[in-house]
Amino acid sequence: MKVFDWREVEAVKAEEGASGLNVRWLITKDVGAENFAMRLFEMAPAGFSPLHSHPWEHEVYILQGEGVILMEEGERTFNVGTVIFIPPDEKHQFRNTGSETVRFLCLIPYKKG
Repeated sequence: MKVFDWREVEAVKAEEGASGLNVRWLITKDVGAENFAMRLFEMAPAGFSPLHSHPWEHEVYILQGEGVILMEEGERTFNVGTVIFIPPDEKHQFRNTGSETVRFLCLIPYKKG
């Protein structure tokens, strides 16, 4: 078991195509998690993730802030407490439309193979 404060984990710039987006890899194989990773994203006002898709699902929980997520069905707003499930291969993008940092947890499975 490992217990720590999230602020102890270094925030690194998120993937290419993003703006104002950092990620903290909170729970990984390094702490013994064999199946899933837990990440904390921090998105500055007017920040966004890339419009992208990938072959794995992920689960998102909004902790702070407000914005929109672009999905294949269109655009949906999110705010504190919103839960989002993104199936494999679905294009999506998060955008911060508010005046404060958006923080959200995102869980992903480790790729098999």
